[in-house]
Amino acid sequence: MTSSGSARHKGLVLAALALAQLIIALDYSIVFVALPDIGSGVGFSDQQLQWVIGAYAVAFGGFLLLGGRMSDLLGRRRMFLTGLALYAIASVIGGLATTPGVLVAARAVQGIGGAFLAPATLSLLTTTFEEGSERNRALGVWGATGSSGMVVGSLLGGVLTQAFGWAAVFYVNVPLAVGVGLLGLRAIPADQPVERRQGFDLPGGITITGGALLLVFGLVQGPESGWTAPVILLSFVAAVALIAAFVVIESRSADPLVPLRVFSYNSLRLGSMITFMFMATFGASAYFITLALQTVRGWSALATGLAFILPCACILVGSMIGGKLATAIGVRSTLILGLVVGAIGTAVFAAFLGNGSTYAQMAPGIVIFSLAQGVIWTAMFSAATAGIEERLQGLASGLATSGQQVGAAVGLAVLVAVSNAVTGSDPAPAELSEGLQAATYTSAALILLTVGLALGLRKPRAADVPETVPVEAPVRANETV
Repeated sequence: MTSSGSARHKGLVLAALALAQLIIALDYSIVFVALPDIGSGVGFSDQQLQWVIGAYAVAFGGFLLLGGRMSDLLGRRRMFLTGLALYAIASVIGGLATTPGVLVAARAVQGIGGAFLAPATLSLLTTTFEEGSERNRALGVWGATGSSGMVVGSLLGGVLTQAFGWAAVFYVNVPLAVGVGLLGLRAIPADQPVERRQGFDLPGGITITGGALLLVFGLVQGPESGWTAPVILLSFVAAVALIAAFVVIESRSADPLVPLRVFSYNSLRLGSMITFMFMATFGASAYFITLALQTVRGWSALATGLAFILPCACILVGSMIGGKLATAIGVRSTLILGLVVGAIGTAVFAAFLGNGSTYAQMAPGIVIFSLAQGVIWTAMFSAATAGIEERLQGLASGLATSGQQVGAAVGLAVLVAVSNAVTGSDPAPAELSEGLQAATYTSAALILLTVGLALGLRKPRAADVPETVPVEAPVRANETV
């Protein structure tokens, strides 16, 4: 294949991976604006309705580590296509649902699809594009679609719900998943034959998946049930026991599902913690923008969705800038710069969350933190997967994405608790503004604390560089962390 033909082929691969990441992000956020219509249309009680979001988050977070390792063991292309198929099937079932149980089950299957698709997508990217400037550019495109997908989902959810009804937020996934699947079949090379293994580490798979499911369940349900509720405490205790059992099993297994040496990588440990903190802070911004506009200012779902065009556009731009910055100044410096600027933008946004402030006054802060959000998204996944040997890339991608999912649950719970501590659980709009401000200032402080994690990243040692990249080669990967 000629160099131009190779470039075109890699372009098709990147298009498939970026669009898959868009589906993942879209599917998480698109139902938020449609929740009131879903509740009345399907017959959810107020308490049940949260599980339209919670079922997706619990299944996604619970199966991520298993999904990442299955990508390494069974083939990344296979898991990529399996995840898309689950999305399409579950979306049809969700759109046709007439009872809460069926809809919640469909959302859980979508979450499992995401847990298979997300690590396969990221590991395909990191193994297709050479570490350094080529990978940074690819991560910029991939990050632009992924980091903006959650914001696009809020916009699209409002438009589709108002125009076609709540079921449209599910049906829209079907043509997207089918189209990306067909593109993937054409562009992504077939998986290489896998090495014969002694067996699929079933005890390890059961314990880590069960532990992760119970952990995420407790984090998602805790704010609603109360952190001291018996079901929440039991979930956390059982999660700790299962995760401890998993570590024992893997340390003694001759053929582990998750080789524990993967946790020795400095870049993966700190990168996963950064993805956790990113979603715990920046990830909650769409929630607070929605409350500020709909609950406090009485905007319609459609108007609120249209307001998300601004942060969406800025995130897209920021993601592309992030790829270029990572090559020019290194991932570590890019993360530090993005986090500092993001903290400033978040604080500026918080300053204009008062009841009398207009959207125009909020806009400068939104622009600043959204640009930073795009920059960080690109760089944090580059940091987390740098220097990881190819056969562990799926697992590393699953770990980094697990940090992202758990961070979203923990961060939102903490920031909502801060808001409620200021306003109480059922505040008037003016009081809610005070709580939103307190929570957003807290988010800005947590973003600044994350700078400490970025400072801990180091340049990879020669031993950390994958065998496919000669240590002496003039690749800029050594500048990326």
